[in-house]
Amino acid sequence: MTATGETGASHAGGHPSGVELNGLNTIAECERGGQPRSLFWPWFAANVSVLGVSYGAFLLGFGISLRQAALVAVAGIVVSYLFCGLIALAGKRGAAPTLTLSRAAFGVTGNRLPSLISWLLTVGWETVLVSLAVLATATVCQTLGIGGGTLTKAVSLIAVVALVVGGGIYGFHTIMRLQTVITVLTAALTLVYIALALQQLDFSALGARSDGSPQAMIGAFVFTLTGFGLGWVQAAADYSRYLPRHASSVGVVAWTTVGAALAPVILVLFGLLLAGASASLGSAIGSDPIGALTGVLPHGFLLPFALVAVLGLIGGAILDIYSSGLALLSCGVNIPRPLAAAIDGALMTVGAIWIVFFAHSFIDPFQAFLITLGTPIAAWCGIFLADLTLRRRDYDEHALFDPAGRYGRHNVTAIALLAAATALGWGLVTNPMPHVGWMNWLGYLLEPLALGGRDGAWASANLGVLVALAVAYLGFLALAHTRVRRQESLP
Repeated sequence: MTATGETGASHAGGHPSGVELNGLNTIAECERGGQPRSLFWPWFAANVSVLGVSYGAFLLGFGISLRQAALVAVAGIVVSYLFCGLIALAGKRGAAPTLTLSRAAFGVTGNRLPSLISWLLTVGWETVLVSLAVLATATVCQTLGIGGGTLTKAVSLIAVVALVVGGGIYGFHTIMRLQTVITVLTAALTLVYIALALQQLDFSALGARSDGSPQAMIGAFVFTLTGFGLGWVQAAADYSRYLPRHASSVGVVAWTTVGAALAPVILVLFGLLLAGASASLGSAIGSDPIGALTGVLPHGFLLPFALVAVLGLIGGAILDIYSSGLALLSCGVNIPRPLAAAIDGALMTVGAIWIVFFAHSFIDPFQAFLITLGTPIAAWCGIFLADLTLRRRDYDEHALFDPAGRYGRHNVTAIALLAAATALGWGLVTNPMPHVGWMNWLGYLLEPLALGGRDGAWASANLGVLVALAVAYLGFLALAHTRVRRQESLP
């Protein structure tokens, strides 16, 4: 077996150096073990980032009230991570990475299209998280008077990249150990941060915001979906694949969902209180989402804050780079998984350099990234969940690697449905960066469907993400039912 895992079975997935060699391959029974509750640690660590606090300001930026934003936050976070929990169930049933299991729906080689989309998304996310870690470190150093300029950013960028790429190269077991440590440290320090920042709140200003329109609430809900769970769905089975087949299915779904959603719910609700009490803080978060949060802290806690912020972001970036390496392999690139992680790390570094040293704002490119790539990922998620809904038997692990097997080389129906749902979705979302003209093609269906065009009330609702998800899910249920039954009838 090669390290890329282009066979149906795995041998020992480790190496004397401690580097994991498992790639796209299924995990052998002798390597599988543990309990569903072990999924809590990587998912909690990856999502305990104080970036969640900044989402409070992002949501209020849609022009909705505190009450509406709280409702949208809880619903969007829980629903989006429930998608992750359901997809994690496929990992237990198939013992393979998410994008290997996706071959059952798209075909062994037809799956390269969603793999490419997933690779772009995960590389984008790890770039965002690394950039935020560097910006937060620079802001804290500047506030303390010990740097904060170009040299500080360069040094912190090197340190953060080294940790993230190192974790991605060493693989699953190293990640699980790192995430446990990161979880304990960041959870404790985040609680201290919340206690200190609460003292700065002006509760009298919280009720001053009036309710926003239904379209604004939908837009905020979609932003929450894409900013949280929909950014992880294509990686959701990458960790549950190490669990034994007899592990509780309910436990897999529950521990993944709770582990991922618990910290974001608390942090976003707290962020709503902070941003609702201070308009200036909400504005500052748009350009430096993490560093702006230092304005409500005493100087004595700035260094611990930098630690919790950077560790939380690194925890998320490590999971992303591990999964982006698997996505690159799933695109058909035949290289060892550690090398794939290193390549993604190089691209991540280039992107982070652009954001840290050249971009004028954070929120505009961030929102554009989420909406543009979130639409096809929502369509893929709908197809994957529909395929999982239809299947009554576990995956045929060998057929996942055999174009002549039961899953076939291409499933034209799934590929066409992914393209159609994405096209519908892009026609119903708008460009969040008006000064970037090359994205103005988005939203081309808003006027033909009498939704007010790109300047109408529905423009900021970004309905396209929800439409892509629903069309893909319902379409696959209707069009692929016979295909799945035929596959499962084969010996």
